[in-house]
Amino acid sequence: MDRPFVGRDGELARLEAWWKQPAARPALIWGRRRVGKTALLQRFSAGRRSVFYTGGNRTGSGELAELSRQVSLAAPDALRDLSARPYQTWDEALDSLARYAADEPLLLVIDEFPEVAGAVPDIAGILRAFLDRSHGRTGLRILLCGSAVRTMQAIQEYRAPLYGRFDLTMHLHPFRPHEAAEMLPRLRPADRAVVYGVLGGMPLYLSWWDQDAPIRDNLMRLACTPDGRMLVEGDLVLATEAGHGEHMAAVMQAIALGRTKHNEIADGVGLEPTRTLRDLTALRLVERVMPVTESARTRRRTYRIADNFLAFFLGVLSPFRGEIDRGLGTSIINAVIAGIDEHMGGAWEEAFRDHLRLRAAGGGLGRDDVVAVGSWWRDGGSQIDAVALAGRSRQPFLVGEAKWSKRINVARIKAGLTAKAADLVAAPESLRYVVCGREQAEHADPETLVITAADIFPGRQSSLP
Repeated sequence: MDRPFVGRDGELARLEAWWKQPAARPALIWGRRRVGKTALLQRFSAGRRSVFYTGGNRTGSGELAELSRQVSLAAPDALRDLSARPYQTWDEALDSLARYAADEPLLLVIDEFPEVAGAVPDIAGILRAFLDRSHGRTGLRILLCGSAVRTMQAIQEYRAPLYGRFDLTMHLHPFRPHEAAEMLPRLRPADRAVVYGVLGGMPLYLSWWDQDAPIRDNLMRLACTPDGRMLVEGDLVLATEAGHGEHMAAVMQAIALGRTKHNEIADGVGLEPTRTLRDLTALRLVERVMPVTESARTRRRTYRIADNFLAFFLGVLSPFRGEIDRGLGTSIINAVIAGIDEHMGGAWEEAFRDHLRLRAAGGGLGRDDVVAVGSWWRDGGSQIDAVALAGRSRQPFLVGEAKWSKRINVARIKAGLTAKAADLVAAPESLRYVVCGREQAEHADPETLVITAADIFPGRQSSLP
């Protein structure tokens, strides 16, 4: 059964705007494997005249033959059987498609474009020449898509053949918490939080979860059997996303196991990790975290695994991997379940900050000039889960704390937060306070904003206040 298509309203709107432009130049979409690029493009192309062609690591002639086959299915030519007589050159194929689109727009999707570029090294130059000679003379809309993030970014660089020739560029990201919730409609909000904390925001991963089965049964099936999907996928991600740079997987493992400072990572892997950390950050596999009040030049920074799935795979599952492969999953599941609460601490705090950003964008924090939401700390001193800054002066106006506890005492948490806020500003009583807990909040005063999993992971019909 195909998984339901949810979310991506903003992305679809951008694609629609691109489609409606007169003489639109190509669009470029990229993102990690499993992020839902193909599903988005299939949704967008539904009901439109379109040719959907996917590169498949074939030979150059094999790629042309596959393109010919897809064209024959979508736009058959009464004068030519493309199955028997496929296109012989890319110039011939593009010119033919341009003629098909002379009177009515036609969408050409080239999915996994880096695979095509591997078989046809001069494809970018061929496309550039075609665009230059056909601009304004055809309704052909070309959309390039790919998972090889480095290659897709390189296409846009200065001196690249297609530099400056895109009317739309879109980096597709995993679902945010409120978007992931739409894929888990039958779960309670607190359980949605657990699933998001374990699987992250990749639509495919979320579709693996059996919403009618307990968390324990799902983790037994997905993570504690030798061929469990989470284990297989974790290996694949490390081999594909982090496998092109030396020491990437080792650096990520060190971070996942608690070595979050630069010197700690260096000690853990036995090498200077600056370049590796830069590459991992560019791939959005690792995030550089600094106090929200400081500039990017600060030396007070730590690193975190940016993807919940990878953090769980590396931090919780990896230590047991050998024994899971040897068949001890039925007893290891108890240790995995026991590790969820500790793992959820960081994932819950980031989901809380993301929710505050979502509220800020909609004016829900009481200010229309919010410029940043992030964590804050003082070395050897106070730590605050969320601080919101406003205005050009970037002044703190809101502080918040998130507890991965089913029931929270708001008054007690606020008192501790007020004491920590005194290290942040001279007048902590002037700040707005936010307290976040999993399900139930007690002893809350009217001035304190209280957030629970029901707010962060709402149902589809829910809306922000």
